[in-house]
Amino acid sequence: MSEGSSTGGLAGARRTARLARLQDLLRQDGAPARLEDAAQAIGVSSMTLRRDLAQPGQALALLGGYVVPAGRFSRRGQYTLEREQDSHAAAKRQVARHATRLVEDGDTLFIDCGTTMPHVVEMLPPELSLTIICYAMNIATLASRRPRTQMILLGGLYHPASATFLSEEGLENLRRLRINKAFISAGGVHATRGITCTNFNEVPVKQVALDTAAQAILVVDSSKLGRLKPACFAALPAFERIVTSPIERPEQAAPLTRAGAWLDIAPATAG
Repeated sequence: MSEGSSTGGLAGARRTARLARLQDLLRQDGAPARLEDAAQAIGVSSMTLRRDLAQPGQALALLGGYVVPAGRFSRRGQYTLEREQDSHAAAKRQVARHATRLVEDGDTLFIDCGTTMPHVVEMLPPELSLTIICYAMNIATLASRRPRTQMILLGGLYHPASATFLSEEGLENLRRLRINKAFISAGGVHATRGITCTNFNEVPVKQVALDTAAQAILVVDSSKLGRLKPACFAALPAFERIVTSPIERPEQAAPLTRAGAWLDIAPATAG
């Protein structure tokens, strides 16, 4: 065996040992880990761990800055805009209409991604002068058509499943902006386990928007109440209110109200 192949074999063995240790840690915690935290836990740099995870055939993968079990999200189960846009569409329109009553002339808004937020943009009164900050293609397309709106699109690497962009430069730009109201979407709203979404790449943007905004408003139809998705990005108290559609089952709302959430429920007659 040549010296080169011996060295390569040793490096591969070390990589396998590191990833096996990290896999054990993730199994114990029962949750994904941020890349930086995972690298620190096994005593390597973030760049080294990133290279380890980039090797084919690994049991772990890097998604949106988080280390997760490879294959945890199958293509069939993965969230996509195309799959979700018709789900609970009437309730999403109700919620969007109710949320836009909170917008005032001159506001700077952060509009999150997803399939509820396009309804929010469409229902904003056209006479309002606004600044809209966004990172999703479908939101930017609608915002760009508004006659009295300045639109800021955060750029970066494009993620097709949610039609969103992510980059460190985009996050830095977002930190420098001042937001009156952040309209945030979610796939799950749980009283004790927090506010969650499916796509890990959305988490950093949502969190920076929450840190920057004077008011944070969660906008979800009531089917999301009580549900959990894999990527947690905030605790319940991060939001001033939860704007939602009429609730059919009281058990959906009771844990949230006991935890102190303000459920701002859209009128049932708003179709």
